[in-house]
Amino acid sequence: MKIMALDYGSKTVGVAMTDALGITAQGKEIIKRKSPNKLRQTLARIVQLVEENSVEKIVLGLPLNIDGTSGERVAKTKEFAAKIKARIDIPIEFEDERLTTVEAYEIMDELNIPQQERNEYVDMIAAVVILEQYMNNNK
Repeated sequence: MKIMALDYGSKTVGVAMTDALGITAQGKEIIKRKSPNKLRQTLARIVQLVEENSVEKIVLGLPLNIDGTSGERVAKTKEFAAKIKARIDIPIEFEDERLTTVEAYEIMDELNIPQQERNEYVDMIAAVVILEQYMNNNK
């Protein structure tokens, strides 16, 4: 089963996907937008990626507070999921994304990615971490 993970942020969405066999997670791209409320092109790109890659499920990072409670970002993420669901009939599951950005920065440290380039990659790497976490939790 091909799975796509999304790391939804105010101006970007990091995208990762499993390989064809559903064994590994790889970064795909970062979808950028100019404003937090301008989602039409972002949603269209997600639908296009689902169709082009025969994705069967989306895993969306859920930005819980560090204590496990839900806040405004969780509500916005669930609204985003509903907007995806309105455009394409595909299962959407949530995965706790606490500390995935921290882990993404640690990975970039290990890869010696220069500081000035890190913002270009952080959301995509966080999406990979979300997807790997989901895969490990749902073997």
